[in-house]
Formats: sequence, structure tokens, C-alpha cells
Amino acid sequence: MATGRSGSVLVLTNPHDVTTDVVLRILAERQVPVVRLDPGTDLHTGAALTATYRTGDQRGTLRTPSRELDLTEVRSVWTRRPSPFDGPPELDGQERRFAASQSLWGVGGILASLSGAHYVNHPWNNRAAEYKPAQLATAQRSGLSVPSTLITNDPDEAREFATHQTGGVVYKPLWNTPYTVDGQAQQVWVREVRPHEITAAVASCPHLFQAKVEKAFDVRLTAVGNRLFAVRIDSPDLDWRQRQSLMECTPIAVPDRVARSVSAYLTTSRLAFGAFDFAVTPAGDWYFLECNPNGQWAWQPDSITDSIAHAIADQLQNGPEAVDGDPGRLGPDYRKREL
Repeated sequence: MATGRSGSVLVLTNPHDVTTDVVLRILAERQVPVVRLDPGTDLHTGAALTATYRTGDQRGTLRTPSRELDLTEVRSVWTRRPSPFDGPPELDGQERRFAASQSLWGVGGILASLSGAHYVNHPWNNRAAEYKPAQLATAQRSGLSVPSTLITNDPDEAREFATHQTGGVVYKPLWNTPYTVDGQAQQVWVREVRPHEITAAVASCPHLFQAKVEKAFDVRLTAVGNRLFAVRIDSPDLDWRQRQSLMECTPIAVPDRVARSVSAYLTTSRLAFGAFDFAVTPAGDWYFLECNPNGQWAWQPDSITDSIAHAIADQLQNGPEAVDGDPGRLGPDYRKREL
């Protein structure tokens, strides 16, 4: 594939991220140079990062045990799943916390400020787009249908809201915070709640309550630039993530109106990638639930996974000008058909 961009692709992720390997194999076939780095750990095991700033000049170098990378020649940065900055393992207490903080603001700042590089996605845009209230506000401004939603720490407000939603109400956490019971990690799933189940405990922190959508099925829509890849998800569970072995996924077309709104959402949030979740009613109405700016996608049917991987490789190789070569540049299943 012809491209006007040159230089290496810098991939920021942990060593156990197998999803990344799917895209890296494609880049290797295209002979695009790639440097993979887990900045939270690699800089404690032999890697070194240096940046200099002078009037009219910015330079930097990344050295690993096997190679050296000129940061001015990075064509794109893929922010996948890097480990957190925890500090050198040989330190503890205050010293380790200090080193971790300096790494976050120093290393993180350098890697987020590479002049001329195309980011998929920029780490600061990723973080900003992870706030659910911001997602809902952006979805509204972009023209997407949004279920009635309340975020509050007032139990009375929550009970009143739940009482007036004739189709029921669901609760979902605002963030996937680690939670354990008797030492066992627990997952907080989306679940239906009734007004009498809302207790004074709501006052401890903000809770998100949302009108339950009468849905025929769910949709996961993966957007890579202006290319959309959607699958219909049929699951016996309210939250299809709970038992993924029981769900069925099939490709589905994206209505024109939804496609335009998704494009507007990405533009507003300054994202090159987004994993959107929708609930679709029996009448065919698509309701926005959330957008994960760095969502997983390799669990989808092989044809969709392969298409997404090639679209991401195009973004990393060619930058924002990357488009699909066929007329359906919004993805192979973009054109609307009957649901």
C-alpha cells in the first residue's frame, strides 16, 4: 500500500497483550518498522528515554537492549494497554511512589508529545473520553439517541427517577474499579434495580442509573477512523459480557444516521478509534450506551477481527488519511439493510 509517511510505529503496551500481535503481524508483512515498548516496566529493565527541548528544536531518543529509536522519526503511536507507572521494583514506600509519579509526568509527557506523530489514540484523549458523563454528553451533541440517565449520590433522587421509568432501571458503575470479596476479585455487571432496592448507601458516591432499553439485541460497533465494523450480539443476559460463551455475534449494517453521529462523536472526542455499544429496540432504534476509547475487539468473528486489524494497521502506517480501498470505505458492512 502506497504511503507518504515513513519512520517507525511505536506501540505502547504490556508484553501479555496478544491482541496487539494481530496488527503487528500485518505491519511486519508490509515491512513497516515497529518498536514495542511497555514504558511502565521496560525503563526499569534496560531501556532508556531522553528528550531535549531548545528554541526551534525538539529531539529525543529511545534506547532498548536491542535497538535505538530517533523519536523525531516516529510516524505513529498506538496507545494500547501499557502497564501503569509503578516505579522500580527495588524501591518501596515513598521513594517508589515518587519515582512512579515522575515517570508518569516525565515519560508519559514525552511519549504524548512527539511532534508529527499520528496517535491511535492520544493517551490524554483516551483518558478524557473514558468518563461516562462526558460520553453521554458527547453522544447527545453528536445526534445519538441516549436512554434517560441519572448520575447522583442522592438516594431520594435515585428512587424518584427509578419510580418514573416505566420500563425499569439499570445500574452500571461509572468506572471498572477493582473490587474484592473475601479476597476474590468481583466484576460489577450492569443489573436491573427496583426503587425499593435503592438504599442510603447511594450517598457514599455517585451512582449511574439508566432507563432500561427494551432491546431486541445489542451491537458492538468498532470505529477505526472513518471505517465502521459492527456486529449484532444476541445474548440471554442483560450484560452480554457476563457470559460471553453464550452470546452469538453476526455482522450487521450501520444505519446512515448512526454512522454520521459516530463520526461526529470521534471528531468531538479527538479519537481515531472507538468501541461503541448500542442497544437496538424491536423497532430498529439504536440507543447509545457507551464508547470505550480503547476497547477490546479481537473476540469478534474472524472476518470482523481481520478487517479491524487491517484498518488499525492502515491508520498506523498511513495516518489519518488512511481509507479503505473499496467503495464501502466506512467498513464492509456499512450500507444499511433491513434489521
